[in-house]
Amino acid sequence: MKLSICTDVMGNYAFTEMLDKCVALGVEGIEMTGGGWSPAPHFRAEELLADKGLLKQKLKEIEARGLQIAALNCSGNPLDPGELGRKHRKEIEETFTLAGEIGVKKIVTMSGLPEAAPGDTVPNWLVYTKSWPVEMPERDRYQWEERAYPYWHGLVKHAGSVGVEKIALENFSAMLVWNPETLLRLRNEVGPMVGMNLDPSHLFWMGASPIAAARALGDAIHHVHGKDTRIERGLADVNGLLELKEVTDVANRCWNYVAVGAGHDLQWWKEFFSVVGMMGYNDWVSLEMEDFTMSTEAGIQSSIDALQATIIR
Repeated sequence: MKLSICTDVMGNYAFTEMLDKCVALGVEGIEMTGGGWSPAPHFRAEELLADKGLLKQKLKEIEARGLQIAALNCSGNPLDPGELGRKHRKEIEETFTLAGEIGVKKIVTMSGLPEAAPGDTVPNWLVYTKSWPVEMPERDRYQWEERAYPYWHGLVKHAGSVGVEKIALENFSAMLVWNPETLLRLRNEVGPMVGMNLDPSHLFWMGASPIAAARALGDAIHHVHGKDTRIERGLADVNGLLELKEVTDVANRCWNYVAVGAGHDLQWWKEFFSVVGMMGYNDWVSLEMEDFTMSTEAGIQSSIDALQATIIR
């Protein structure tokens, strides 16, 4: 496995400064984020497709520093029923097209989340029982069969036409694909090009075991994010693990995204990467840094140190 970093966390750096920072950190690759919900300015597909000279220049800067592009990341909600969905669908498709032009074989994105019934105007995450109310089975069927499946069949076809080989969907909350079971539901419909970007941080607060999830996914692991979560002692015991407070309100949340090693010790991470490797994955592990309990610089360095000590080389 090789270590890379999601460039979102360095969105305030100029492009070459960001690359130099990555070299100084000792990572081998970069997961270039752009489009969707990412504000990072470094690698926006629409801009680079329109200016091939700029694209060539940026690729030259990356190569000159001995870095590789681990994946292109365009994470958003392509199934949103409104303007946001139209925007994200366009940007995701452009990201696939850009990947094809520069020979990047892997895209990291999200499944999307649609409305629950025709005419609804907001996405609806259906995570309560299908037993009640009686409309629930139809809402579930509608989301998958009428909204998700047609879109993903089309995107897989587009991916194949431009040479993309793997689509890694993050197991993110408020998405149709948020755990192994839902990933396999989509994969069984649209084919093995679709797999999971296995992000332990989300599974932790959902009460799942990322190690068990890795075993269940097997060769459906297409990418891995190095990201940790800490369940906050005492608070989760009172209010449970469903958390609506702002991510910056770290002192009052029942769980927080934290630097790698600040939620689970290095022994846990060694076992996780060992099992991921046992399942046949030997590709990029990308640090995604979203710890608001410490400075960004401290969180990045602490996480890099932990990942370099635990990933399987």
